[in-house]
Amino acid sequence: MAPVSQARSLGKYFLLLDNMLVVLGFFVVFPLISIRFVDQMGWAALLVGIALGLRQFVQQGLGIFGGAIADRFGAKPMIVAGMLLRAAGFATMAVAHDPWLLWLSCILSGLGGTLFDPPRAALVVKLVRPHQRGRFFSILMMQDSAGAVVGALLGSWLLQYDFRLVCGAGALLFVACAGVNAWLLPAYKLSTIRTPMREGMGRVLNDKRFVTYVLTLAGYYMLAVQVMLMLPIMVNEIAGTPAAVKWMYAIEALLSLTLLYPIARWSEKRFRLEQRLMAGLLLMSLSMLPIGFTSTLQQLFTLICLFYIGSIIAEPARETLGASLADARARGSYMGFSRLGLAIGGALGYAGGGWLYDSGKALDISELPWVMLAVIGLITLIALWWQFNSQRLRAPLVKAGG
Repeated sequence: MAPVSQARSLGKYFLLLDNMLVVLGFFVVFPLISIRFVDQMGWAALLVGIALGLRQFVQQGLGIFGGAIADRFGAKPMIVAGMLLRAAGFATMAVAHDPWLLWLSCILSGLGGTLFDPPRAALVVKLVRPHQRGRFFSILMMQDSAGAVVGALLGSWLLQYDFRLVCGAGALLFVACAGVNAWLLPAYKLSTIRTPMREGMGRVLNDKRFVTYVLTLAGYYMLAVQVMLMLPIMVNEIAGTPAAVKWMYAIEALLSLTLLYPIARWSEKRFRLEQRLMAGLLLMSLSMLPIGFTSTLQQLFTLICLFYIGSIIAEPARETLGASLADARARGSYMGFSRLGLAIGGALGYAGGGWLYDSGKALDISELPWVMLAVIGLITLIALWWQFNSQRLRAPLVKAGG
């Protein structure tokens, strides 16, 4: 095997190991935050939604800066520092008995993600050849799903004893991940040239095609983030126990492990990337609409299955499309900016979802948040359709989908 090919192969194995530790550390803690503070401590869902939204907005909204710094100084120092900062955020969360302390812990966690997430995404673009990216993203997402179940199972088990154990396990996993990166990750440069921070950010902000695509995805993410806030609350309400949340993630893992890769392989030969993204978003939106009217776990889990299938169709296409539009001269900056849609949509989805949930309960209209989320998804779908079918954007995006 040629040295370059061997380096790429070893790099991909490292990315899979790194991703497994990050996913486990994240899902041990975050799916249980809403249950801990809303159900067990009796806080308003809005307060917890603000905390989750802060983490999302800080991590993804500042991603362009983290990516630009990584373009300038390389991936390794940013990744190690970011993972240690996230561990500090989890340690702070363990002692959070007031909203401001929970918010601080989520800000620290988000700042850590700002440092490690863009360079990790840029490494995928650097190490995986363009024609292999769709399949590699599918493998990563299958791993995400399996890791989510294992993490949620571990977190649910620890929550029976003490929430501090949940946070401690998450912190230890991120410390371990920082150690693995410090030990095994080569000192990769992310971009083809050592791009100054201002120049890298300028390249992204002047790329109107990429900026439009990223901002349009905010509505998509408003739906996607509900797996961390509204769906666990709904499962807990109907089941009467937080232990049922692990079955939600088990459903996701089962569907992902059995369907994600085959669907990605089948659809990439028959449909453009934007068609796959819009089809998945349509299914996600339609599955949200009836959730507020459900009264049994069977009905709820059926709708959650449809939601996850929509995500399985959309996510590999979304990731591959974003990667294909990145300029190789500023990969970190592009991958950092690509998180802005998640920052905006995540913050609105968490805080807005929490507010709608509280309002629905106060007005005795339990279906209110779910109907609104479905409407937002359909509006986003129309915006994506317009973007992909306008003459000035259609040609390059179709080419990227090929």
